[in-house]
Amino acid sequence: MVAGGLLDWLDGPAGPMWVAFAAAYVFGGWEGAKASIQSLRKGTVDIDILMMLAALGALVINAPFEGAMLLFLFSLSEVLQDYAMGRSRRAIHELMALRPDEAEVVRSDGSTETQPLADIDVGTTVRVRPGDAIPLDGTVVDGESTVDESSVTGESVPVDKSEGDEVYAGTTNASGSLDIQVTRAVHESTIARLIDMVEEAQSRQAPTQQLLERIEQPYAIGVLVLTGLFITVPVWGWNEAFHDAFYRAMTLMVAASPCALIISTPAAVLSAIAGAARNGILYKGGAYVEATADINAVAFDKTGTLTTGDTVLESYAAREGAAINDTLVSDNDVLRLAAAVQQRSEHHLAEATVEAARAQALTIPDASMFDSEVGKGVRATVDGATVHIGNLRYYAMDRFSAASIEGFEAAQEAVQALQSEGKTAVLVVRESDEEKMHVLGWMSFADQLREGAADVVRTLRALGVEHIVMLTGDNEAVARTIAEKAGVDAYYAELLPEEKVERLNALEAEYGGVIMVGDGVNDAPALATARIGIAMGGAGTDVALETADVALMADDLSKIPYAIRMSQRARRTLRINFGIAFGAIAIMVAAIFWTGLPLPLAVIGHEGSTVLVSLNGLRLLAFRG
Repeated sequence: MVAGGLLDWLDGPAGPMWVAFAAAYVFGGWEGAKASIQSLRKGTVDIDILMMLAALGALVINAPFEGAMLLFLFSLSEVLQDYAMGRSRRAIHELMALRPDEAEVVRSDGSTETQPLADIDVGTTVRVRPGDAIPLDGTVVDGESTVDESSVTGESVPVDKSEGDEVYAGTTNASGSLDIQVTRAVHESTIARLIDMVEEAQSRQAPTQQLLERIEQPYAIGVLVLTGLFITVPVWGWNEAFHDAFYRAMTLMVAASPCALIISTPAAVLSAIAGAARNGILYKGGAYVEATADINAVAFDKTGTLTTGDTVLESYAAREGAAINDTLVSDNDVLRLAAAVQQRSEHHLAEATVEAARAQALTIPDASMFDSEVGKGVRATVDGATVHIGNLRYYAMDRFSAASIEGFEAAQEAVQALQSEGKTAVLVVRESDEEKMHVLGWMSFADQLREGAADVVRTLRALGVEHIVMLTGDNEAVARTIAEKAGVDAYYAELLPEEKVERLNALEAEYGGVIMVGDGVNDAPALATARIGIAMGGAGTDVALETADVALMADDLSKIPYAIRMSQRARRTLRINFGIAFGAIAIMVAAIFWTGLPLPLAVIGHEGSTVLVSLNGLRLLAFRG
């Protein structure tokens, strides 16, 4: 048995070898000894103390080789653990390297000057040339280009940018030159806040990690007590030789030490957080990584989540027989006159109307005498006549007599049919000098289902999500149309914020775990109520970054299945790590009594399992879903 000690194991002068092993003890055990002293000062017992006691025990029984080997491998495993944990933390810091230290500032006379980012104030214009990294968050004021935003949003496809578009520090300008007005200082940029939040998330322990750290102290004390019993009972009760009993007890102390068990959770969770951040998903802590894996229902907000949130003019048509000065009105005439009125308005329907007219290259006439009725309609004078644009409530006002509006009855039926399809419909009516009113035509608007939304719903079902619903404050018809297109299991319309919370509580009670996906602003109460709140579009809004448990840096619904898969993979990795840690302890303890496992093999098994769980957790950095 190895218990014969160094002098029996090594045939040679003892002095030089003892010097070598003394050096190994000093250098291998220095950090562990300092950590042990700190633990003792706090009145705690941990893994460092167990390892130091085992190494000292090896000296007691004249086995310095085993002690030196233990300290060397323990120190090596600590280095590898630090490397693994550092990799998960450095993964997000690598993004900072994408941001330059200086920027080319555009002066008022058009000349440029290179300045450090810290010296550049909000409102300053900087120039970014093709191939350069964008230094600060800002808005494009001149130029057109495509920008690679994968470092922030996780999107691999470059995004077209032109005047008025937002850009983010750390992204790369691919083609044209851009002049950008800075909107956030260097320490407030999206990428800086992203790094801060990931670091904060990594400091928030997952429930499993909290549990393991709570049991580390009693577990370590239990190992010490067990070690003492395995020394005293055989020696005093069975008259076994002290040397053999002590050696076996030291081997048991090493084998039963929970180092691999304690490191198994942070190795996986920190890597999952960093890996997700590199793909545009920001978990706010390890607890949310674990909780996302146990989801049975998903609730989507409608506007801005399942839909783009951008209302578009979907259809427009002239009433059959409608004419102006004996000239039949065409569909484009309806759009042209409507755009003339709507260009004076800031309503989202107005913006959609004007945008559609410009897309058709129509000449939009000037309008005057603009007036509006909030929530109902608008009117203005165009080409010498008043043009009205409004919903049916607008034409039900006292100033109108629907019966006197030519073509109103047929137009009303058309509008109601469009509304039944979940669209917003308005009538365009012209009032001539003779105060005669007639319907020119109608227009319908709709919020567009986000591209890929239906595919995401199908993917969620394939991942095992039992129930998928849509919650919205919009009307029944609109909600029904979007729900049918998206393929959700159920929808709930005309909900106030507090009613969304009530519905989420009901889903939680029925299904046990609910994700709420919203825009991070209007849905704040619902996001806070759900077991996991996911905010869309975190790269562009401060609120989205701060409101929910998980933030998607881009408006990409496909990141939701990825987040669930990442959490499920992290949970599977945790279970594997637990299996490795517990299995190694069980096998080594059994081998100690069945085969007389020597201390060096226990050291290798203990430290090997610790390194193995660290490296296994590190694999999550490369997870692509």
